[in-house]
Amino acid sequence: MKKINDQWQRVMTDTGLLGMRVMLGVVFVYHGSQKLFGFFEGPGVEGFAGFLASLGMPLPTLNAYMAGGTEFFGGLLLIVGVLSRLVSIPLMVTMLVAAFMVGEGFEARAGGMEYPLTLGVVVAGLGLIGPGRFTLSHVVKSLQSPASQDASA
Repeated sequence: MKKINDQWQRVMTDTGLLGMRVMLGVVFVYHGSQKLFGFFEGPGVEGFAGFLASLGMPLPTLNAYMAGGTEFFGGLLLIVGVLSRLVSIPLMVTMLVAAFMVGEGFEARAGGMEYPLTLGVVVAGLGLIGPGRFTLSHVVKSLQSPASQDASA
């Protein structure tokens, strides 16, 4: 009975991590596509670089590409579960920079750091915990395991 409970708990944990990872990834892809491509009424790179320049950010165009690329491509990697722990680092840093560069106070409705800070903390937690088993990386490893076992026999 304990083994069934442990397996059930593991499935529930992995399902929870999948939901968190996918939703977080979707949010990052959405905002990254606004910054990079101007999708969803976003500013595009030029508009975002102009915003960064208005904040006094050095190398605003380079930083616009880096932030937008980190969000867009990092979000895609989170969704599919590839390099999730590694990609959580630049995503966390990007969100912390956003929180402390843009945020005036805490409340999001007043332009505060609440939203980017929350994203940064959640992606950091996901990086520490790991992505769970429901990932593309896990599927690829599972497919490779029988072949490597056959080769060693």
